[in-house]
Order: sequence, then C-alpha cells, then structure tokens
Amino acid sequence: PPLPLIMCLLCFLPYAENLLVLTVATKQTEGFRRFRRSAQFFNYKVQVLGLDEEWKGGDDKKPAGGGQKVRLLKTALKQYADDADLIILFIESYDVLFASGPTELLKKFKQAKSKVVFSAENYIYPDRKLEAKYPQVRDGKRFLGSGGFIGYAPNLKKLVEEWKGQDDDSDQLFYTNVFLDPEKRENINISLDHRSRIFQNLNGALDEVVLKFENARVRARNLLYDTLPVVIHGNGPTKLQLNYLGNYIPQIWTFETGCTVCDEGLQSLTVILIGIFIEQPTPFLSQFFSRLRKLHYPKQRIQLFIHNHEEHHLMQVDSFVKEHGKEYLAIKVIGPDDEMENAEARNLGMDLCRKDPDCDYYFSLDAEVVLKNTETLRILIEQNKLVIAPLVSRHEKLWSNFWGALSPDGYYARSEDYVDIVQRRRVGLWNVPYISSVYMVKASTLRSELDQGDLFHSGKLDADMAFCHNVRNQVNSHRNMRPGNKFGHILSLENYQTNHLHNDLWQIFSNPEDWREKYIHENYTAALKGKLVEMPCPDVYWFPIFTDTACDELVEEMEHYGKWSTGDNTDSRIQGGYENVPTIDIHMNQIGFEREWYKFLLDYIAPITEKLYPGYYTKFELAFVVRYKPDEQPSLMPHHDASTFTINIALNRVGIDYEGGGCRFLRYNCSIRAPRKGWTLMHPGRLTHYHEGLPTTKGTRYIAVSFLDP
Repeated sequence: PPLPLIMCLLCFLPYAENLLVLTVATKQTEGFRRFRRSAQFFNYKVQVLGLDEEWKGGDDKKPAGGGQKVRLLKTALKQYADDADLIILFIESYDVLFASGPTELLKKFKQAKSKVVFSAENYIYPDRKLEAKYPQVRDGKRFLGSGGFIGYAPNLKKLVEEWKGQDDDSDQLFYTNVFLDPEKRENINISLDHRSRIFQNLNGALDEVVLKFENARVRARNLLYDTLPVVIHGNGPTKLQLNYLGNYIPQIWTFETGCTVCDEGLQSLTVILIGIFIEQPTPFLSQFFSRLRKLHYPKQRIQLFIHNHEEHHLMQVDSFVKEHGKEYLAIKVIGPDDEMENAEARNLGMDLCRKDPDCDYYFSLDAEVVLKNTETLRILIEQNKLVIAPLVSRHEKLWSNFWGALSPDGYYARSEDYVDIVQRRRVGLWNVPYISSVYMVKASTLRSELDQGDLFHSGKLDADMAFCHNVRNQVNSHRNMRPGNKFGHILSLENYQTNHLHNDLWQIFSNPEDWREKYIHENYTAALKGKLVEMPCPDVYWFPIFTDTACDELVEEMEHYGKWSTGDNTDSRIQGGYENVPTIDIHMNQIGFEREWYKFLLDYIAPITEKLYPGYYTKFELAFVVRYKPDEQPSLMPHHDASTFTINIALNRVGIDYEGGGCRFLRYNCSIRAPRKGWTLMHPGRLTHYHEGLPTTKGTRYIAVSFLDP
C-alpha cells in the first residue's frame, strides 16, 4: 500500500514488546516483500535470518528439505534462550501473510495453554507411515505443519537443541519426530493449532476459507471451524491464491481509515447521494443493506436518502441506521408515518442532491435490486455520462430494468437486440428509452437540463415512466445502459408474503439464487463435490448444509408458532407409524413450510444422496423440528427410523446453546457427541442403524429431521 497510508496507520499501533517474529529468507523475492509489507502493516517486529546466504535447504527435486531453516533458528535462539517471557513466532516468509496484529496473536497463543503451538493441516508430510503415531483428535486437523509455530524462547531452544541434520534434510520430519515422542512433547509442552485459530495452512483447505469484507478491512475466515486465523500460509499448490490475497487485501485495508492524512486524501473523491427506495414488501432486505455497506467507495463521501413506504420493514431500516448511519457523510430517512408517495419521495431524493453544492452524483437504488458488483459506483462514474444505468435482470428471466424500444403510444416495445443484451450475448454501452430500479445521474445535470423540481410526474404515467419521459425530452435521449459488467439482478416480489416471522424462508421458489446465498452453507458446493463429506460412523455421512441464519430463523419460526407436540402416542401427527418414537416436535406442514422444505430436499439433499446412496432417490415422507430440554424430553430411546434414510440437521451449537446431546448408533457402538451447527447427518433408517438420542443436560437443543424413502 502507499507509504503515507501505511505511516498514518502505523502511528497508532505499538509494538508487542515480548513478541519477536523470526523468519528465513535468503533472497528478497516478491513473496518476501509481500510478507514484509504485511508485517509492517500490523507493526510486527521481524528479524530475518539467512538474508543473502546461499540456500542449501533443497529444491524442487527434493521438496522435503528445509533443514537450513532449523540450523539458522537454532543459532538465532542462543541470544534469547534465557528470556523466559519472550514469545517467538517462527514462520515462512515467501508464502505467508499476516491477517491481524500482535495483540490477537498473543491472546490466542496464551489461550492455547501450551508453551509451543505448531500449525496443523489435513495432510501428513513427508512420511505417511507416521500417521498411526499421531494422537487422535475429536475435531480439527491432526497433522503437524512446520510452516509456522509460536512459543516461549526457552521452550523453542529445547525444541531445536537436538538438531544435527544437514541443510537439505527435512525440517518438517524433524519437528514431527519431536512431536510424536510423548516424552519430548510433554517436556517441551507442544500442541497443534487443530482448528486454525492462529495458523491457516491453505494446502487442501481452500474450500474452507473465504474472504469476509468488513468496512475498512478484509479477514480470511475458516468456515469449517468458524475461526479467524492470524497467519495465512499459502503452502502447497496455493500460492496463486495467496498472491491474490496479498495484492487485493491491502487495498481494502487502507481504503477507509480514521487518520488525518487519509481523510485529507478523500476530499478529492466525488460525493455521491444514494437514494434508496423501499416501496413494497421486499425479501432479503437485510442482505440489501449488507451489500450497500460493501460498495467499494469511502462512506465518508456517501450521503444516504432512504424512503421506506412499508411498515413491515421499519425494524430493518431502523436497525441499519442505528448501527451504521454514523459511518456515512449524512443520512435522511422518510418512513411510512410521513405518508410520502413514491413519486414525491423520488423527487425529494434528487432535490437533496440538486441543492447541495457538494453533491456530484445521484445514485437511485430500489431495494429489489441485488447489486453484487462492489465496484458499481466507480464503473458508472468512469463512463462520464449524464444518466447511466447498469443492466440487471431477474434470475433466468428476460425481465430487466430497461426497454430497448417504445411503442407509438410511449409504452414498451421489444427491440431486436433486447434478448441478446439481457442474456449478455451482446455487451456494450447504448442509448435506451427507458430505465428503472437502478441508475446514476450527474448532479450538474440535475442543476441544469433537469432543474425542474418534478421529474416523476407526467400525465397518467407511472413514476419511473414519467422520469424517463421527462429526461428524454430534456437531455436529447443521452440515456445509457451499461451491460458490459455483471452488476447483479432483480428480485421477484410477486409472491412475497409477510405473514411469517421470517418471510425470506418461503422464497426458495421465487428467488432461489438469493435463498441459496442466505440459507445454504458456503461450503455446500465442496460437499457436493465430496470434499467435505465426512463419515464419522459406518454409512453415516456428515456435511455442511445450512448457514447459521437458516438454523436460527427455522428455530425462531418454530418457537414463534409454539404448538409443540406432547411427545406421546396420542398425538395425531404420529399416527400411521411415521414416528416410531414420539418426540417433542413441530412438523413443517404445521407452519406451512412443507412444500418449501421438499424443494430444499430436492435441490440440495438429493444431489448428495444420489452420490452417497446410489440407486436411491429422494422421496419426501415426513419432516419436523425436534426440541430436547432436560426438563422436557432430554433424550430419545433406541429406535429405528421409519425411513429408508434420514437427515438430521443440527440447528444450534453445542457448548454454547446447550450441553450434552448427540446421537449413538448402537450396532456400531459409535457416537457423535458434538454436532456442528448447520451440518446434517445422513444415515440409513431401517434395519442397520438402530440409534438413540443422547441426553441433553443443559439448555435447549434443536434438530431438523426428515424421513426419506425411495
């Protein structure tokens, strides 16, 4: 990142006095320079070992080398061996980035309660025959990775004091043998970072890591363990991904800051007033506001005008304004109590920009627009047009936010190239007669050609048609559509109902893409490819399916309905032999969710089922949410499910929401005691998988169960 930006950040970050970072770099490669920038950004104190020394630690023909690093470390530790309070982080430098600062690193290290903590990974290397000697772990990565470890100086001295190898011997094999020796492991007090709280090795783990964008920075997040690693190591065939991180993240990190130097730099950027219009009940509004915050433009140069016509959305708008309103240059909200109609509100939004001499652009955005391109504002400004709109259309439909032509009476007519444009077979920048939903207008145009106060009335035309009619008359038809970039899409609002607690759950038919984004686990695609499907017990499969939001909303929907079964055989819902053992539950059909649940099973469970159980197809029989409480129904007696196979989705988190619980398969004497929230167990129902629900000892446990038959 630019030096002034680094300086304005570093002036507020003190060094951690009892932390030293050691690394080996014989050459100053691009990877090393990227690592060094990362360390400088977070203000780590780094000592480089072996710089300008000849590398003798092996090459591509002998990838298991690296002994030279151990030799250099052993020598360097001599001067620190007696400093009992000094903590040393030893990491690679050519393929490593820091994701956070020393404070978080030290906190997580001390929470590990070991004197030395090594990174962990899924693959054993370089000697697979040592696998049996590794301690078993219930949850997490099992094998040692030598690319990063942290510990107290005297303990690290003990770790390397027996090194007598050659420079091209394997450093990882040396550390592995120390770790696998129980006496040495205990004496030095070594543990592994099983859940990637400190170290994230990317080799074999790309599917479990995503970038999370937040205001002025980006963090790499491990979805599998819900952790935010401090050190990112692009080991194995993952260096291209690390290059992407290294080149992109610093731009985000330094884009919005609170320091004086950076604020002065923002003054040259144009001010944009974004007019947001919520004119009818709209699904996924929380996601709309989340995308708004992710637009890649300084919030200190954005003003917001929000017109919310819907009482139904008051809480979501108020929550956004309360939590994030102060991030923006200015914000004005018109609510349903103001009784301002659509056209009047749109006129007011434009007028706010027109009368503000600092406003440079007005960007109108309707809430049903799913704007996924974070660079939209910059892209539109760069076109330097008076009025411009990005192309958005409904998912897999020809419905879009523009008309290619008008009929003689001024209404819609399909142009010859309309379908090609909407389906992106033809891309470019054209004049069009009609746009709606999302567009940008130059403020100078609002103060000149479009200076009349009322642009959204014209005869009996709708507000958007009136606006386009008035603009065509005043700006000589210089109205442009920009479809060359993928900007997003438009939600379907026709079937959106507001009679549920969480109405978005019912949108799987109308807006399947947005439903998937909100409710389906980010690692589901990997599970579909077989990469994240575990088998904790024979013929029992375990894979991610739901987001935390899906789990929370389903539980809240059931508790909102509140009519839980009594858990005895007199309940009418269990007649017909569907539930061999009664449970405290609410069935999907009771909340009107049966049709949507079956669609979910067909779209997301069936594709995996047909791979794991070839020859069986998903036929829905029964689905319900079960509640376990110590004082209500804490467990479930051994039984067979009345199904060919069953899915069981954990809806809350063990150790946080409840204690105990889990499932035991008696035939195999195999138990799963720590279900992961949002993950589903899939197992045969009849004959082989006789099982019981283990007691819930504290709190309330929820699971979603489906019985499926061929």
